[in-house]
Amino acid sequence: MVQYSNAPLDLSFAALSDATRRGIIGQLVRGDASITSLADRFQMTLTGIKKHVQVLERAGLVVTQKVGRVRTSQLGKRGLKAEAEWIEAHRMLFEARFDALDEIIMQMQQEDSDEPAR
Repeated sequence: MVQYSNAPLDLSFAALSDATRRGIIGQLVRGDASITSLADRFQMTLTGIKKHVQVLERAGLVVTQKVGRVRTSQLGKRGLKAEAEWIEAHRMLFEARFDALDEIIMQMQQEDSDEPAR
């Protein structure tokens, strides 16, 4: 079997597959947040939220910075452009296939209505 690998996309989609991590991204869209505030917001332990943030960091979606005793998270600079392009390309492919399927179904329905009744 052929294996396709696109490590950045794999990391991004794996990171975004979790609802909590998507929620963290949504929270960071509104502004930077400390790990403590994220833990409070998602009702998680500091260790639990740190693990989620680390997954997002490995994917390049989030950056953290420690100043004194406070670790602050913010959105990464790279954004989701590559992911959006991948999704759009596949959306267009699926759309074309569904349009072709619709055409086949319409032809079959037309053929059925053209047949004389017995």
